[in-house]
Amino acid sequence: MNDTIPVRPDEQLDEQKLADYLRGKLPGSDQPLTVRQFGGGAANLTYLLDYGTQQYVLRRPPLGPVAKSAHDMSREYKVLSVLYQAYAAAPRAFLYCEDTAVIGAEFFVMERQQGVVVRRHIPPQFANIPAAPRRMSEALVDALVAFHAVDYTALGLADLGKPEGFLERQIEGWHRRWHAAKTDDLEDMDAVYRWLGEHVPGETAVSLVHNDYKLDNVMLAANDPGKIVAVFDWDMCTLGDPLNDLGALLTYWTEPTDPPYLRAAAMMPVGDDLGFLTRAELVQRYAAKSGRSVTNIAFYHALGLFRLTVIIAQIYIRYVRGQTQDQRFAAMGQMIPLMARAARDVCGA
Repeated sequence: MNDTIPVRPDEQLDEQKLADYLRGKLPGSDQPLTVRQFGGGAANLTYLLDYGTQQYVLRRPPLGPVAKSAHDMSREYKVLSVLYQAYAAAPRAFLYCEDTAVIGAEFFVMERQQGVVVRRHIPPQFANIPAAPRRMSEALVDALVAFHAVDYTALGLADLGKPEGFLERQIEGWHRRWHAAKTDDLEDMDAVYRWLGEHVPGETAVSLVHNDYKLDNVMLAANDPGKIVAVFDWDMCTLGDPLNDLGALLTYWTEPTDPPYLRAAAMMPVGDDLGFLTRAELVQRYAAKSGRSVTNIAFYHALGLFRLTVIIAQIYIRYVRGQTQDQRFAAMGQMIPLMARAARDVCGA
């Protein structure tokens, strides 16, 4: 259980009430239940449900008031209850509970996948594989291309979103969230917002969009850094412009020459040169594999950084208001103006 920790004190749930609710609804749920927590991630809370012979994963929104559109368990369940049929890296969801009396929030239960999630360091399983970072990079792009090729209509997901005006809604939605979460005004955010509104690409493709695609939201096979066994965090999945996902991936990607604050925000290992693809190489591989034009990729990258700045502000304001005591969030206030500047640098606003 080295990928889990004891449930954090401020994130406790009533294990007996949960066990009573789940009994008979899942294979093995008549056995005693042990709950542990997955320690990674800074938003939705994820728990391991261990029945001895059967294991599952429970997902719920973070503590405190949250925007349902950003932590939508019913949406995530709707997607994962069918997506596995066409996209092998999507974990299968088994059960959704909207009754907040059970654990204090809505939640859903999905299958447990086994593998390696790569965050700040190259894991020991891959340490002696010289090409591991490149293989991870290529697998990440290839899995994104395969996801964007899924026939969402055949899965019954044609009503998941409204592709028309998708990018405009992204800009306006994150701008609203910024004003709801900011602790200080930032001219850089105002400038990026104006630039994005003036540079929305014209006609775009439509596909399923993950909306939070990055290295630490995928799980790799323990014996193969080039094989993705699962993609996680589907609560913002919708229909829209596939290049939005590529822009998000660039947002969380770092290079050896990046300034320290960008490397701190990157959701991947950082080092002098570990052998990962560059951002330009990621874009080139996506274009070659998908056949899509990436001429306007700076727009999507800037939008991704604008969005990330807001997400950091949303996490930080919860800490400031005392809605979470997680000390990891204390330093995020210093990152907000730096990330806003990075977004402005990308778009040249």
